[in-house]
Amino acid sequence: MRVFWELGWFFKERRKHYALGIFLLLLVALIGVLPPRIIGFVVDEISRGTLTPAFLIKWLSILAAAALVMYVLRYIWRLLIFGSSILLARNLRKQLFHHFTRMSPAFYQRRRVGDLMAHATNDLQAVQQTAGAGVLTLVDSLATGGFVIAAMALTISWELTLIVLLPMPILAYLTNYYGKMMHDRFHGAQLAFSGLNDKTQESISGMKVIKTFGQETEDVADFVKKTKKVVDENIRVARVDSLFDPTISAVIGVCYFLTIGFGSYFVVNGDMTIGDLVAFTAYLGLLVWPMLAFGWLFNIVERGRASYDRIRVLLAEPADIDDRKDALDVRPAGDIVFSINKFQFTGDDRAALKDVHFELKQGQTLGIAGKTGSGKSAILRLLLREFENYQGDITFGGKSINDYKKQRLREAIGYVPQDHFLFSTTVAGNIAFARPEATMEEVVEAAKLAHIHEDILNFADGYDTVVGERGVSLSGGQKQRISIARALMMRPELLILDDSLSAVDAKTEEAILASLKQTRIGETTIITSHRLSAIQHAHKIIVLEEGSIVEIGSHEELMNKKGRYYEMYELQQLEALVEQGGEA
Repeated sequence: MRVFWELGWFFKERRKHYALGIFLLLLVALIGVLPPRIIGFVVDEISRGTLTPAFLIKWLSILAAAALVMYVLRYIWRLLIFGSSILLARNLRKQLFHHFTRMSPAFYQRRRVGDLMAHATNDLQAVQQTAGAGVLTLVDSLATGGFVIAAMALTISWELTLIVLLPMPILAYLTNYYGKMMHDRFHGAQLAFSGLNDKTQESISGMKVIKTFGQETEDVADFVKKTKKVVDENIRVARVDSLFDPTISAVIGVCYFLTIGFGSYFVVNGDMTIGDLVAFTAYLGLLVWPMLAFGWLFNIVERGRASYDRIRVLLAEPADIDDRKDALDVRPAGDIVFSINKFQFTGDDRAALKDVHFELKQGQTLGIAGKTGSGKSAILRLLLREFENYQGDITFGGKSINDYKKQRLREAIGYVPQDHFLFSTTVAGNIAFARPEATMEEVVEAAKLAHIHEDILNFADGYDTVVGERGVSLSGGQKQRISIARALMMRPELLILDDSLSAVDAKTEEAILASLKQTRIGETTIITSHRLSAIQHAHKIIVLEEGSIVEIGSHEELMNKKGRYYEMYELQQLEALVEQGGEA
């Protein structure tokens, strides 16, 4: 029952609701002991031949009134207790989602999406059950059992009650033993469900790739394998869960045997009436629910405990990057000084960046060139403060980026990544994502700057066209330009285009860059690209190799040096010439 203690913070928040709900639950349990006693009175009157219509109507009226009161009270306590458990699920879901938004990319490299989804769905449902049905079952079983036993002992025969309760210690021991087994096995079942959830999410997201490579059969086989594991783990849980009812039924059977045997003896000796024995047997029938409820309670509690343990472990995982206590609550602006002596990704012995130093004046454009893996994206990820484990410093407006609040820093940066992510909403909704309050005129203006406006007008519903999950209905170039428009809507101090023009043609690329140059006067831009035409207009260009700067300067300066940049540029010019059929 440790999980109830661990959820004490929530029960304290909702103490009035739970207190009233439990009080009403106790009233229902207390009223529930009346019918067997009334039945006993009626049976005794019948056996003595003294039953009158008035006597029968009186007790039937009491039974009807008790039933009506129980109906109303049960409705109210369900609202109070089950309603509170729904709020617990909502609060935990909010905590989880807020926690997810605080975590760095390294967290999502360690955790799989399907597992995180399982925490927010299956695990939360189990915890909700504990705070709702679990509390109900615990209180109701104890209250009903306690009141029934008290009624049996105080109103009929304490001796017979004591005899009938002799098998109960055996029941308590076995249910506790089963409960421990349930906890361990349910934890394995939840892990298996997380794996299946993750497999499903990956397969649906990557269905196009699966079909392209003709791996449908293999993927289905893998899915079936994971499904079988989920079934096997849940069967292991069911095997233990299935022990509760037979065990309880066996104990109840022994209790009935003792009741009939010793009860008949007491009736024959005149220590009890037939009505008392009938009432006692009816009370014993009421004890069946508390006993069965205890078995159900262990199922609910152990599931909830295992799930809550998983959720707490997840919530306890600290954010790799967090705001300092005295962090600046201002949006940064000004010059950028990047001075990194060494940086390496977690778990990688190779340095991603080493001795990378450059300064970018406010309003300038920086171009970054280099092969895949040369360190281009590493520079950008450090600027976005996705990692902090580096030697050196990065300043923005004369202050270290670590001194700013993360939210304020990222408000100043419009980032367009290589892998463009669009939401399953309208085109206008995707562009206005960072500024939901933006007017339609501002959305259209951003689209025009990104040279996607004409394309959007040709869509079925224009700006109201729903793009589908991850922009599946759009081409690569259209997704890139919508992403650029979305970044421009932020009116960022620093615009970062991380190889974000690779899917557009040279003419469109040139038009977009010209628009940015005209509209972003006094604002800083960083562009990384494999295609040098995208960065040759930049005020400063750095060429990276194996995490280090090998050349730095303007396009003209680097061309005059006839070094690595010159070789790359000439090679790309030759490739372009070949693509045009060899004509100059």
